[in-house]
Amino acid sequence: MSTRPIRFFHRGAIVEAAPASATRTVLEWLREEALCTGTKEGCAEGDCGACTVVVGELGAHGALEMKPVNACIRFLPTLDGKALFTVEDVAGTGCGVRDVGAVGNGHAGVASAAGGLHPAQQAMVECHGSQCGFCTPGFVMSLWACYERHHDAGTRPTRQQLADDLSGNLCRCTGYRPILDAGEKMFEAAPRRLDTAPVLAALQTLAGDAPLSRPDFHAPRTLADLATLCAAKPDARLLAGSTDIGLWVTKQFRELPELIYVGDVAELRAIDERDVDGQPMLCIGAGATLEDAWAALHRRWPLPSLRDMWLRFASLPVRQAGTMGGNVANGSPIGDSAPVLIALDARIVLRQGERVRRMPLADFYVDYMKNRLERGEFVQAIEVPLNQPRTLRTYKISKRFDSDISAVSAGFGIELDGDSTVGTVKSVRLAFGGMAAIVKRAAAAEAALLGQPWSEATLAAGIAALAQDFKPLTDMRASAAYRAQVAGNLLRRFWLETRRESPLAESDVSVFARDASIG
Repeated sequence: MSTRPIRFFHRGAIVEAAPASATRTVLEWLREEALCTGTKEGCAEGDCGACTVVVGELGAHGALEMKPVNACIRFLPTLDGKALFTVEDVAGTGCGVRDVGAVGNGHAGVASAAGGLHPAQQAMVECHGSQCGFCTPGFVMSLWACYERHHDAGTRPTRQQLADDLSGNLCRCTGYRPILDAGEKMFEAAPRRLDTAPVLAALQTLAGDAPLSRPDFHAPRTLADLATLCAAKPDARLLAGSTDIGLWVTKQFRELPELIYVGDVAELRAIDERDVDGQPMLCIGAGATLEDAWAALHRRWPLPSLRDMWLRFASLPVRQAGTMGGNVANGSPIGDSAPVLIALDARIVLRQGERVRRMPLADFYVDYMKNRLERGEFVQAIEVPLNQPRTLRTYKISKRFDSDISAVSAGFGIELDGDSTVGTVKSVRLAFGGMAAIVKRAAAAEAALLGQPWSEATLAAGIAALAQDFKPLTDMRASAAYRAQVAGNLLRRFWLETRRESPLAESDVSVFARDASIG
C-alpha cells in the first residue's frame, strides 16, 4: 500500500482530496471545499435524507451501479475509486454540467446548458412537491436514483415502491402525496439519462490506483490483506457502511482509532450458495449491503413477513450503505437482522489471520454489546442453511412503521410432525430482539412447545414460559410490561398463522402483501 490522496469522480472529472481527518464526512467536503451547497445538513445522523447523494461504482459486469446514500455520515475516504453525484449534477449529464440558473428558491437543483430541468425536478415543480425546499435536494437525488434504476431495467415503479425509495427522505411541510405524484410523473417525460461513458472511463482509471492507505485509514482490497491488517492492528476499528460509526463522530464527537475500511474487499461483498461441510448454505459476505443481503434472504424465503422486515429495516440509503455483517457484529439487542438469522439457524464465520472458525449466531452474543470476537478477529460471513424444515415468520414492532428502531422484533421457526389435524412440534426456534441485553432464543418457551401438540393449550404454556426467558427493560421505546405482552401476542399470532386447522394467511396481515402491485 502507498500513501496518496483520496481520488474519486465528481462534476465531470477525477478530483483529489486530502482531508486532515479520515472521519471528515462527504457532506462537510461538499459544502466547505467543493462549494456544492445544494446538499443540505438536517439531522447529521442519516435519518432525514436532506443530505442524500448518489455514489456510483463499477459493478461485477462492468456496469455502473448507483446507490443513494447519506452524505452526513459517510466518511470521505470511503469515496476513493468511486463516483459522487449531487443535486448540482442532475439537471445536466451528471458529468460536469455548467450552472446557468437555479430552480425556484435554489434548492431543487440547477438548470444547465444541457437543456433545463431533469424530469425528476420538473415533476417536482409541476406537482408542487416543494415548499420551504430544504428537504428537496435529497428527494430529487432519491428520485433520480430511482429514475435511472428503473430505466435501466425497463420498468416503472409502483406508488408503493416509490414510497419505499423515499422512506429515507423526510418532509416537514409539503406532505408526501405531491412528491409521490412527482415520482410517477417523472417517467411520463422524454427520457433524460445519465451519460455513463465518461463515468465508467474514470472509474476504470481509478481502479488502477494502489489501495488507499493513510496513517488513520486503510482500505484493503483482498480478504487476505484485510486479515493481515486486522492481525497487525488489533486496536483498529473496522468500518463498513458507517451507518453506526458515523454517528459516533457526528453526534458523540468521539475520536476514533485507526480505521480499516472493508467496503473495497470484493470477497466480503459476495453473496452465493455453496456446500459447506456437505450442507447447502446461503453465504452472505460480511461486507454485503443490507439491501443485497435482505434481498438474497427473501429470494430463498419469499414470505410477506420477511419482505416487511426487509423494507422496514431503516431506509433505502441506509440499507444501501450499511451491511448485515456490521449489524450482526454490532450486537445491538434491537438489531433486526439477528432474530431472523437465529430463527434460520444461521452460523457466523470468524477470521483471525489464516484461522477461520464458525459458531451458531445464537452463541455469538455474551452480554450487552459484548460478543465472542477475539483480538484481531473479524466477521467474514454469515452462513444460512438452505434445507430449512421449519416454517418461518418474522415480526417487527415499532412506534413508526417505516425507518424506526424496534421495540420488539422476532424471528420464529417451527416444524410440525404427525398426521393429526393439530400436529406435534418437532422442532422450534423462537428468537427475540428488544427483550434482553442481547438478541436471544426463548429457551423455556421452546421447551414448553417441543414435543407437544401445536394446540392453543400448548401455545398458552409457551406464552407463560416467556416470563422465565425475559425480564425486559423500560425505555423510551416501550415499557417492560408492553414488551412482555407484545412478545406473547407475537407468539399467538405465529400460532394463528401456522396452525394446521384454518391458519391465518400471511397476505391477510401484511401491508405490503395486500398491495398486489408489489408482489
